[in-house]
Amino acid sequence: MDQRIGVVGIVIEDRECIAPEVNRILSQFGDVIVGRIGVPRPDHDLAVIALIVQGTADQMGALTGRLGNLPSVQVKSGMTSKRVKTDGEGCR
Repeated sequence: MDQRIGVVGIVIEDRECIAPEVNRILSQFGDVIVGRIGVPRPDHDLAVIALIVQGTADQMGALTGRLGNLPSVQVKSGMTSKRVKTDGEGCR
C-alpha cells in the first residue's frame, strides 16, 4: 500500500486525566511516528503535541480516529499527496 508523509496536531484539554491514554495510543502507533514534539501548558491544563508521520491512509485514519474519539482531545491531520518510497524500491 502507498505510504505518505504527514503531520498530526493534537490538543489535549484536561491533560491530567486524558494524557496517559493519549500516550498509550501513540505508543501503539509508534511504527508510523517519525517525530514528535510535545508542549505542555500546565497553567492552562492542556498540552499540544505535533507528530510527523509516515504510513498508509488506513494507518493514519486509525490513529487519528482513536485519538479523536477520546474526550477532551482535538485532532487535525494533513497528508502529502506524493507517494513515499519504502525500503527496496528504486526509481520510478
